[in-house]
Amino acid sequence: MRARPWALSFGWSRLNPTPYSSRRSLPRRTPAGVREQPDAILLDLHGALVAENAADGEGELLAAIRRLAPTTPIAVALDLHGNVTPAMVASADIVVSFKTYPHIDMAETGEHAGRLMMDLLAGRTRPLTRLVQLPLLSHTLRSNTTNEGAMQRAVEAARRAEQSAGVLAVSVMAGFSLADFQEAGVSVIVVTDNDAALADKVASDLAQQIWRDREGFVYRSEPLAQSIARAKAMQAESGKGPVLLLDHSDNVMSGGTCDTMDVLEAALKAQLSPILVGPICDPQAVQRLWKLRPTDVVSADIGNRIPLTQQGITKKPVRLTGVVRARSDGEFTVTGPIYTGAKVSMGRTVLFDTLDALIVVSERRMEPYDMGIFNCVGIDPSRFDYLLLKSRMYARPVFGAMAKALIECDADQGGPTSSNYALFKFKNIRRPVYPLDPESAFHNS
Repeated sequence: MRARPWALSFGWSRLNPTPYSSRRSLPRRTPAGVREQPDAILLDLHGALVAENAADGEGELLAAIRRLAPTTPIAVALDLHGNVTPAMVASADIVVSFKTYPHIDMAETGEHAGRLMMDLLAGRTRPLTRLVQLPLLSHTLRSNTTNEGAMQRAVEAARRAEQSAGVLAVSVMAGFSLADFQEAGVSVIVVTDNDAALADKVASDLAQQIWRDREGFVYRSEPLAQSIARAKAMQAESGKGPVLLLDHSDNVMSGGTCDTMDVLEAALKAQLSPILVGPICDPQAVQRLWKLRPTDVVSADIGNRIPLTQQGITKKPVRLTGVVRARSDGEFTVTGPIYTGAKVSMGRTVLFDTLDALIVVSERRMEPYDMGIFNCVGIDPSRFDYLLLKSRMYARPVFGAMAKALIECDADQGGPTSSNYALFKFKNIRRPVYPLDPESAFHNS
């Protein structure tokens, strides 16, 4: 080993993320450290990047790095929702992923990848990686690892397999279906100590378990009116804390716009009050509301600014009347279990009071995974009957703990991250694939 080792890390910014499915060009410059032939390369990637010039974003990135550093060991840590491809595996010596959703094992995953790399560099192991792809699109709400279900069972099986001699890592990849990428979907990655037969068996056994359990990876949304009615009924029951409404049709870290208003409109129509909402990303509304005095009553257009082009939907902003109760720079330090200690900024933020609802309106999109989204404007969310957040999972560790009930809400007429696959025109995903094609078969060769 050279006396001056290098370690390079390329990370997707999860604090202010670019939508997973946005088609942006990959950078064409290569970091100087790769050209200097480092001893090891450690990469923190997501795994479901789709760009204008690269359908398999991470696959092409890894291939480019491999061409520049043909003999340098490469270890990659991935999000559990990566769409892993043969090209990615072919260019990496070690591939491991998160095992939790909500994701709270990011540091542990990085440590796992680093530990395997150190063993490789020391000559203690010779990692060999196998990938098995299944013809299965998992709904993101079915990749929850905290509830009993198919994903939890698969991850538990992966953890057991990692205790076997010769097995270095086993990862269950839920995939990200809405990327509409040919190889999107569920996959299994197994890393062994140079034992191809063992890697094949572990990967095959786990893939077969997942396929037998495939119905458990499918989520079927109920009509929004029913979700709202259930929320109202649950609030009438005894118990402390708000009823938590999670708008998973506009999940920020899955590429949501953070500005759709369907669930809030339905909640207000059903007279769910008092309700705390946030954040809604609307720079135009913030620009106007920021200038108001506390006594100024104003009718403001909020949300629904960004057209849902993939679904052919354009909605109008919702006009609401109220007053501004607070202003903030929208900055806070995360105290919850996801990105603990990170400094976050939502941009200028206002608290808009419509009597029936208090709405946090921000200049930047923000996944509500920390109490700071409300604390920054001086609000305690536990005081409200209802709490409406745009999130699938990340909100649950903090806000789920204070809620007396949780209701998952999906917009009937379309949302950028809806769980209703019928709302999307899949063009690139390989077919047949389950559940789009119910008769799909899996034959692992």
